Amino acid sequence: MNFTSVSELVELAESKGLPISEVMIQKEMEWMDRTRDEVFGQMEENLAIMEKAVQKGLHEEIHSSSGLSGGDAQKIRRYIQESSVLLSGADVLDTVSRSMSVSEVNASMGTIVATPTAGACGVLPGCVFTAANRLRADREAMVRALFVSGAIGYCIANNSFISGAAGGCQAEVGSATAMSAAAVVEMAGGSPSQSAEAVAIALKNMLGLVCDPVAGLVEAPCVKRNAMGGAIAMVAADLAMAGVTSVIPADEVIGAMYRIGRDMPTSLKETALGGLAATQTGREWERRIFGKPEKE
Repeated sequence: MNFTSVSELVELAESKGLPISEVMIQKEMEWMDRTRDEVFGQMEENLAIMEKAVQKGLHEEIHSSSGLSGGDAQKIRRYIQESSVLLSGADVLDTVSRSMSVSEVNASMGTIVATPTAGACGVLPGCVFTAANRLRADREAMVRALFVSGAIGYCIANNSFISGAAGGCQAEVGSATAMSAAAVVEMAGGSPSQSAEAVAIALKNMLGLVCDPVAGLVEAPCVKRNAMGGAIAMVAADLAMAGVTSVIPADEVIGAMYRIGRDMPTSLKETALGGLAATQTGREWERRIFGKPEKE
């Protein structure tokens, strides 16, 4: 079960008549020299951690020690329950609230699963738990979705960046968005090719996204970028399931992300030297938290 690109992954899955999740499960068994039960069990534990983080942010009053983040997931949840939301149905906002919940738990030093990084930890659980609710999916389908996301993340990591310091936020939240879109497609019964289309559609809408954390903390704008990543992933999944395809294939989108990240200035790659971190308000927060600016 050897693959390093999305096209190789799809060809392998379709030639063997397997879903992407099964290809990744077998790869993990071979690579880690573990049984199916061991591999699957570890991913079940990851899902349980994600679930706790989703629930904690939605139902407990949590705030980061900096004061930059916290409580927004609950605001969205109340808005869904009490207001006439602008979007038809609440599924997108359910994804947003769950994605923000996990990201806020991370900012408050809670336990999360890095998918692919802590800064992008909210996108995948936000999508998976919303899709499971919508599709009435069982636990196995949810765990398999995590294997799909892992397979896509593996391809991205082999051909581009998954770190904000290396490639900007496109490499973190962008990668998480692509991983989540592919995962949700399989949950909905889509084919490996449709998962690949969802990857391309999702990721190309995140290209160029810079990493500019206010005060150098993974809070602002990170929490809200997790929210938007979740929304984009769900839309990309629906587009792919509807038969919409990307003009540019997934592997070429990943390649474009690599080149953009390579050319991106250092000030926009997790250094807090540019972007939102360098705004007047960003610097005021930095002074408030640390007493004086860390960077000028």
